Amino acid sequence: QVQFVESGGGLVQPGGSLRLSCAASGTIRSIYRLGWYRQAPGKERELVASIPDFGSLNYADSVKGRFTISRDNARKTLYLQMNSLKPEDTAVYYCSQVPPPAHYYWGQGTQVTVSS
Repeated sequence: QVQFVESGGGLVQPGGSLRLSCAASGTIRSIYRLGWYRQAPGKERELVASIPDFGSLNYADSVKGRFTISRDNARKTLYLQMNSLKPEDTAVYYCSQVPPPAHYYWGQGTQVTVSS
């Protein structure tokens, strides 16, 4: 099972930008769809963006037009460019397959805090 390690989070003011990265422990060429998830305090983990190996990208309505997902199979890395950040984007961000494998270990993720 491929594991992912997220990085790039931090504290940013509203309207700011961050770029998250997600490094895979093995090849991602065989994984059809990858995604970024987030979990805010007291809320369920939600899928915010996903990307297939080929085909259309999908975004949650709450991030459409602000977030851009991309993948680099050669570098075994998934990215999430986040622009025009809002306080409600504050969460721990994770990446994994879509849907995630049964009993997938989510790890620590990367914290994104949007605050003035």
